[in-house]
Amino acid sequence: MDELQQELIRLICTTCNLDDVDTEQVGPDDPLIGPDSPLGIDSLDALEIAVAVQKGYGVRMDSENTSREVLQSVACLADYISKNSRKP
Repeated sequence: MDELQQELIRLICTTCNLDDVDTEQVGPDDPLIGPDSPLGIDSLDALEIAVAVQKGYGVRMDSENTSREVLQSVACLADYISKNSRKP
């Protein structure tokens, strides 16, 4: 897992108050949301993640469809940020 992916897992855990999650057990391709997610994130958490990503990386998810695609996994989120971030 690369540095951005690890950073995103920490951001997600902090944003969603997931104190009991072993971040080492979360893989880059694990689903972030839904019953198969090792994080147990729901749609309200997804909204909080989208806001945190926008604040932290200057990346906006413009539609519900974009959010669904981007928040499929940490790898998808990291890829989206890498392609759309305004930060150097």
